[in-house]
Amino acid sequence: MKTKMMALPLMAALAVAGVAQAQDFKPKAAGTKVVDLRITQVAPSGTDPITTLAGASTGLRADVNYDVMPTLGLTYFFTDHVAVEVIAGTTKHTVKAKGPGTDIKVKETWVLPPIVSLQYHFAPDQRISPYVGAGVNYMLFYSGSDKNGFNLKLDDGFGLAAQAGVDIATGGPWSLNLDVKKVAFKTDAVDKTNGIKSKVHLDPWVVSAGFGYRF
Repeated sequence: MKTKMMALPLMAALAVAGVAQAQDFKPKAAGTKVVDLRITQVAPSGTDPITTLAGASTGLRADVNYDVMPTLGLTYFFTDHVAVEVIAGTTKHTVKAKGPGTDIKVKETWVLPPIVSLQYHFAPDQRISPYVGAGVNYMLFYSGSDKNGFNLKLDDGFGLAAQAGVDIATGGPWSLNLDVKKVAFKTDAVDKTNGIKSKVHLDPWVVSAGFGYRF
């Protein structure tokens, strides 16, 4: 299910790209600023064992669901090829404890995962302009609510991000953007009330599709 949902933003964006008209477009160049409005899916990929505070196995694993939300990206070009991007958005996730015959909600939490990436754009003067990037993110958990008697604390922290994407000019300053990021991030999840803990590797895929405007 997660794989299918991750493909939806890309499929929708490709459909739009297929009907884009061949108009004059504004190429990327040093000093260009881009604002991207995207639909983004954040899909955590980790399932980690839940243990007692002493480290004994409980037979359960932590599972975190995906969410889809709008995000905003801001990009500035230092040169024709090199740019820095900052993205902002927030998603809501449910943490569950799963095992044989067990599927229990533990916590619902909002996550603010801003990512700053340094990018290289391969063909800034072309209508189809792919790029790659790498950067850092910070996972901030907020406005959480515990479920079913749990009292789970999730630690905020930094992670690393790899990125690949493409801009497809659709005319004038407008472009279609497809973007995929892979974030490496783990957090300590501890419930001292119930005496359990887990080192959760969220490692989310961040898949986005949307439109950009170049200044």
